[in-house]
Amino acid sequence: MKKYSYIIIDDDAESILKTKTVAEGFPELAFLASAANYHDGLHLVLEHRPSIIFLEIDPRDLSSNLSLAFINELYRFFSHLPKIIITTPKRKLAFEAIQYSVFDYILKPVQSIDLLKMLLKLEKSVLEANSAEIRNETASAILPFAQTPEVVEKPLIICIKSYGDYRYISAQDICYFQADNNSTDIYLNSGEMITAFKTLKHFEGVLSHPFIRIHNSYIINKNYISRIHSGSSVCYIKNSLKKIPFSKTYKPNVDLIIADFSIGNYLEV
Repeated sequence: MKKYSYIIIDDDAESILKTKTVAEGFPELAFLASAANYHDGLHLVLEHRPSIIFLEIDPRDLSSNLSLAFINELYRFFSHLPKIIITTPKRKLAFEAIQYSVFDYILKPVQSIDLLKMLLKLEKSVLEANSAEIRNETASAILPFAQTPEVVEKPLIICIKSYGDYRYISAQDICYFQADNNSTDIYLNSGEMITAFKTLKHFEGVLSHPFIRIHNSYIINKNYISRIHSGSSVCYIKNSLKKIPFSKTYKPNVDLIIADFSIGNYLEV
């Protein structure tokens, strides 16, 4: 019986075939589709909502944009993510992947024993989740009037460190990030600019919605976009004359921003 549907996102066609071939040996796994880049992979996940995603984060083709940032993007659409299984030939990104709470990290080529261990781990987590749900339902029945304290998420604070100087910035005050060689300039809604000695790629990997990369040199805070001009390939910043260009490579991200604006209380005339 098929229990878990899965999607493979990998820019290496041969690797996709190998992973799929090994997975076919497990009747619990049902293949849905595969994708070779960030944009197509995201659309497949949104369309099929698989139980498992096999994800490559260190692609051969950098234009595929496959990285751990893909996981951040999923949080825009899901409160509970599919189980993310990182599949890559290198160990070097394992620690960073763990920080993204991935379910498992498998070195390529994927072996049958790897999937067997993953499935056993998955079955265990499902049983534990079911047990916890039963306990919660029992507790609710015993204490029908008990109130669950509301959890309020604190706004993200970014600390910029430089030679003993600690500068604290509220993420909601950031309009956009601009690459400057091996450093990044951070532009605030006050008009102030602060330089951080980290690359733009670093910020792309650690930040999630509403921060979206739209150009090799820019990450923009979606909440500060006042206008998007597709013909000129630019985004306009609220209360500013600044125009941020977006490139063809990141046009799918801009399309997602446009789609995101249309969700909820929205009127187009």
